Amino acid sequence: MLLSKDRHIAHFDLDAFFVSVETLRNPKFRGKPLLVGGGSDRGVVAACSYEARKFGIHSAMPMKIARRLCPEAIVVRSDMEAYSKYSHLVTAVIKDTVPVFEKASIDEFYIDLTGMDKFFGCLQFTDQLKKKINKESGLPISWGLASNKLISKVATNEVKPNGQLEIPFGNEKSFLAPLSVIKIPGVGKETGYKLLKMGVETVKVLSEIPMEMMENLLGKSGIDLWRKANGIDETPVVPYHEQKSISTESTFQTDTIDTHFLHSQLVRMTEEIAFQLRQQSKLTGCVTVKVRYSNFETFTKQITIPYTNADHVLLQTAKELFNKLYERRLLIRLLGIRFTHLIPGNYQISLFEDTQEMIKLYQAIDSVKKRFGEKTLIRAVGIGGV
Repeated sequence: MLLSKDRHIAHFDLDAFFVSVETLRNPKFRGKPLLVGGGSDRGVVAACSYEARKFGIHSAMPMKIARRLCPEAIVVRSDMEAYSKYSHLVTAVIKDTVPVFEKASIDEFYIDLTGMDKFFGCLQFTDQLKKKINKESGLPISWGLASNKLISKVATNEVKPNGQLEIPFGNEKSFLAPLSVIKIPGVGKETGYKLLKMGVETVKVLSEIPMEMMENLLGKSGIDLWRKANGIDETPVVPYHEQKSISTESTFQTDTIDTHFLHSQLVRMTEEIAFQLRQQSKLTGCVTVKVRYSNFETFTKQITIPYTNADHVLLQTAKELFNKLYERRLLIRLLGIRFTHLIPGNYQISLFEDTQEMIKLYQAIDSVKKRFGEKTLIRAVGIGGV
C-alpha cells in the first residue's frame, strides 16, 4: 500500500454545472440570478447561479420559495439531455488525458496522478488539464490536489468557482482545522446540528475529541468522522468503466407472441432494476432491450439517454426500444433489459424537473419496497404472468 505522502489525488468539479451549461448556451444569463429546475411553483430548484445563492437560494429548494427570495431570478427549465451531453464531453477529455480516474457524479471527478510527479509535476499537469477541459467544453471547472480524496474534495469546495488549490502532504490537518464541521463531506444537517449543539464548530475541535467518545456518540460513523477530521482517508480512486451494468432477463416457460404479456414482463423487469439503481444511488445513461426468438436468434437495440433512474422515463424508453425491435412477429422465448453508462447520482438530482409530489411519491414507493420487498409494490400492468 502506498503511503499518503506518495499519493497525488486531484478532485475536479464543474462549477454550478447545470447553470454553466445554460449560460454557455445563452450568454445573456451570465452574471444574472439564474434558477434551473421545474418551471412551476410546485417544482424544485436543481441548481442556481452564484448570483442567486446570495439571496439564500440553494438546490432542492421549492421553486415557489426561491422565487419569493429573488423575484427577479430567471427560471430555466432543466435539460438533462444537454447536461448529459456535456458530462460525456468532459469525461472523454479526462479519459484521453489521464491514466486513472473515477467519475463520482455527473459533474465531479477524482484523478489518481500518483507517480506522475516524477515526469511532469502533478501541479502543472492538473493546471493544464483544467485549461484543456475549459477550452474543449467551454465550461468553468475547479480543482483541488492533495494526498487523498477527502482533502482534495474539500480543497475544491473552498476555491469554487473557477479556482484551484494544492494542499501539500503534511498540511492536511492545518488546512482543515479552521473550517466549519459542516464542510466535512458526509456531515449532514442532523449530524452537523448535533455537533454544533455540543459546541463543536470547527474541524480542529472535532479532531481533538477522542475517537472512543466519537464512537459512543455516533457509532461507527463517529469513527469515520474522527478520521476525516484528522485528514485521514485511504479510499482508492475507483477506475471508471462505461460498461458497468445492471440487467435482468427472463426465459419464458412457453414461447409467446402475446404482446400484452411481453409488455407486462418488460414493465416488471424495468421497475425491478430501476429500483436497484436508486438503491445503489446510481443513474443510467444507456438502455438496452434484448429479444431472443424461438429459433434462438437474438437481437438487441440500445439508446443513449439523459442520465436518470426514474421508472416513468426508463419504462417509456424500454417500451419504445421493444416496439422498434419486435418487428418479425415471431414467438419470443427470452426478454431482457440492461442499464449501462452508470454513474453515481440520486433521485432528487436526476428528477429535479418534476414536482415535489412526484419526488415524494417515488421516495414513498422505494421506502415500501425497501421495507417489505421490491415485489410488494408494482404497476398493475406489470402483474401479467407473474
